[in-house]
Amino acid sequence: MNEILKKISLIGIVPVIKINDAEKAVPLAKALSDGGIPTAEITFRTEQAEEAINRITKNVPDMLVGAGTVLTTEQADRAINAGAKFIVSPGFNPKVVEHCVRKGVPITPGCSNPSDIEQAIEFGLDVVKFFPAEALGGVKMLKALSGPYGNISFIPTGGIDATNIKEYLSFSKVIACGGSWMVPENLIKQGNFEKITILAREAIESILGFKISHVGINCENEEQAGGVAVSFSKLLNLDLYNGSTSIFAGNSAGNIIEVMKTPNRGKHGHIAIKTNYIDRAVNYMTSRGYKFDQSTAKYDSNNKLRDIYIENEIGGFAIHLVQQ
Repeated sequence: MNEILKKISLIGIVPVIKINDAEKAVPLAKALSDGGIPTAEITFRTEQAEEAINRITKNVPDMLVGAGTVLTTEQADRAINAGAKFIVSPGFNPKVVEHCVRKGVPITPGCSNPSDIEQAIEFGLDVVKFFPAEALGGVKMLKALSGPYGNISFIPTGGIDATNIKEYLSFSKVIACGGSWMVPENLIKQGNFEKITILAREAIESILGFKISHVGINCENEEQAGGVAVSFSKLLNLDLYNGSTSIFAGNSAGNIIEVMKTPNRGKHGHIAIKTNYIDRAVNYMTSRGYKFDQSTAKYDSNNKLRDIYIENEIGGFAIHLVQQ
C-alpha cells in the first residue's frame, strides 16, 4: 500500500469538504487537526478548491490534504500543483487514473461494481473508493465484493456518519472512511471552527472507543496482594482469580482490578485502556506528543499489535493500550 494511504489508514477517517471561501481553509484545517483528524479531502466542486489546498499546504504543513471529486486530468494537475498529496474521484475514469499513476500520486477512484475493481487492478491499484457506500448496500456489499478481490481495500464514502463508521472500520478490508458530518457546510460558512473541532474530536472518540479496561495496583508481596484483592472483592462483590504474577478481581463484564504480587510497572501500578483499533490509537496519541515503549509491544498470532505501554507515567501510573 502507498505510504500516503497507510497514513490515512492510521487516521481512519477522511473529512470530505466543500469550501466556497478559501479564507476559511486554514482555520478549518487547524480545527480538524486540533480535533485529532490531520487530513482532509477538498472537493473540486467549487472554484475555491485549488486555492484552499494551496493555503492549507503552506500554512498547516502537518495536514495531509488531498483533492476530491477530480473529474479531469486538468483538475488533477491543478490539485497536485497546489500541494494535494492524494486524489479521489467519484467514479472510475481511466484517463484520470492513468494520469495520476504516471505522476506517482496516489488515486482512489470510485468503484461500485466488479468491473470497476478489475479496471483498478489493471492499473496496479490496491485501494479504491466505494461510493456511494450506503446506497450500494454498505458493509454487506463490501464483503460480497471482497470475496473475489481479496487484495483490494476500500475507502467507503457516502452515507457514513458517527452511527455506522465503526461497522465499516471493523471490516478488515476498509482502511478508512470518508464523511462530512464533522464539517457541515453551515459551520464552515459561519466560521464556527470551535464546533468543528468538537465534532472532529467526537468522531475520533467514536472510532477509537477509549475505555478503562482495568487498574493495576502494585504490592510488595503476595500476602499484601491477597489482602488488597480480597478488600476489593468484598467492596465491589467481585470474583477473584489467582494468577502467577497477580490476582484479578472482576465480574462477568471483565477484570476490574489487577493486584500485582510484586512491584511492577509504574510507581503505584498501571492503568489499562482498551481501544477499538490499537494501531490508530497509537497514531493518535503519537500525534499528541506521547511516545511508546516499543520493547513492551505484544502481538497476537496474526502479528497484530494487541498491547503496548506509553513511555512516561501519569500520576505514578504506567499506561498501556489494549486492543479491544
